[in-house]
Amino acid sequence: MTTRPEAGAIDRVGAAGEASTPDRARYELDELLGISRAMSSQRDIRKLLDLILQKSRQITGADAGSVYVLEPKEDGAPGEKRLHFMLSQNDSMQIDFKEFHLAVDSSSIVGRAVLDARPINIADLERPDEDDPFQHNRSFDDKTGYRARSMLTVPMLSAENEVIGVIQLINKKRRPGRLRDADFAAEVIPFDARAEELALALASQAGVCLENAILYKEITNLFEGFVDASVTAIEARDPTTSGHSRRVATLTVALAQTVDAVGEAPLRDVRFSAQDLRQIEYAGVLHDFGKVGVRENVLVKAKKLYDWQRDAIKLRFHYIRKALEAEALRGKLALVSKGGAAAVTELLAQADGELGQQLARLDEAWKAIAAANEPTLLEQPVLSRLREVARWEYVDADGRRRPYLEPGELEALEVGRGSLTPAERREIESHVTHTVAFLETIPWGRTLRDVPRIAGAHHESLDGRGYPAGLKGDAIPVESRMLTIADIFDALTASDRPYKPAVPSARALDIIASEVKAGRCDPLLFQIFVEAQIWKRVLVT
Repeated sequence: MTTRPEAGAIDRVGAAGEASTPDRARYELDELLGISRAMSSQRDIRKLLDLILQKSRQITGADAGSVYVLEPKEDGAPGEKRLHFMLSQNDSMQIDFKEFHLAVDSSSIVGRAVLDARPINIADLERPDEDDPFQHNRSFDDKTGYRARSMLTVPMLSAENEVIGVIQLINKKRRPGRLRDADFAAEVIPFDARAEELALALASQAGVCLENAILYKEITNLFEGFVDASVTAIEARDPTTSGHSRRVATLTVALAQTVDAVGEAPLRDVRFSAQDLRQIEYAGVLHDFGKVGVRENVLVKAKKLYDWQRDAIKLRFHYIRKALEAEALRGKLALVSKGGAAAVTELLAQADGELGQQLARLDEAWKAIAAANEPTLLEQPVLSRLREVARWEYVDADGRRRPYLEPGELEALEVGRGSLTPAERREIESHVTHTVAFLETIPWGRTLRDVPRIAGAHHESLDGRGYPAGLKGDAIPVESRMLTIADIFDALTASDRPYKPAVPSARALDIIASEVKAGRCDPLLFQIFVEAQIWKRVLVT
């Protein structure tokens, strides 16, 4: 009765004759298929390299090994590359290794393997082949006491048949176990032809998997660079909000991670995978991208009046002042031309008094305008005064009668709180629609397809009074409800903006609590936000 070979003992089993050739071949094939599947599913380059080396050692019976990756040489000529020593494993000795780089030349065994694009199998490093001697650096052996005798160096090839890395296997063992100083000569054997075949088979798969992982990382880096550039574009429109998008993403992801760990109802079934968290992060970072479609003067409007509107009113009031003074002077001249000095003196004094009253009224009107221009709560007396001033008229340089305040100016000054008119507020709110439209043009793929939906609902309200879709309750994605809380908190606590002062964290939490009480924000998510102190994840005032 034959027995199934133990994992990691393919060559030993075959050599000892404990399993028939068909059993051995079947086992090897199963192993290689399993290894191939494991490598194909790994996207993290370092984890993949660790898996490649581990499995290469396992199927060849190697005690130790290293992995090198070919990469562009910094400050080198176009196409010039170098070898990056990235990983080492050793069954017999715990060794702390440091990454380093090697030139791609024939001075090293791995360099020669790259240049020749073929495996190099050395039976005994202490007795190299005289026809093709390889220089083995003994400094590591001398330093650690570990003796490298047999060595198999196998290049990893890309789909284009180009070398992209090297697997170096050291000391094929006669039987499992750790090697001791006295064991090296007796227990270390050369890598035979079958071990070389298996290593080559695995290296061919490993090369393609490594190439895919590198490409995946490059694409990920490219996309994240695009996301960062998009955020930079947003913040360039409004530098006062610098860092807001990234902080909101940080808070939202932290809240999602905490929610994921909740084991009690009703959040027990809410779970977020690594891809879900990445999706939430992108939605948080890009939630305000649509602001690129909002006019900049509206986006950064600090007062109710634009500067040019305020300057126009100020210039108009200067004109009215000069017109009143000129009219008063004309009246004085007419009085002087009419008669006696005593009567004229009294009339001139009366004219000066009337002019003083008119100018004082003008000054009071300007003070009311200046007070109303602040984005704070507009008090009723100031509002009444504004409407009264808007009814006053003057004669312009063309002889036309014009109001002291134009309709658009009065509309802006009549805003009860904040700095935006209803039309401007609708324009600001349209940034969400622009965000969704922009994000939907991006081919997010299967794992990130909900980014537009999450980002597009961050201004929705549980009571259905949000925008742009007026979603209500559970119709709002839970990710968006978390994003809403993070967005409000950071908007309140961020450094002073032109249109509002920063709010202390405690006050910001109170404000969000009032939104929860009013039925607009999710109470459970806010409770976790507070109790887990998620709000402390970003630097706030």
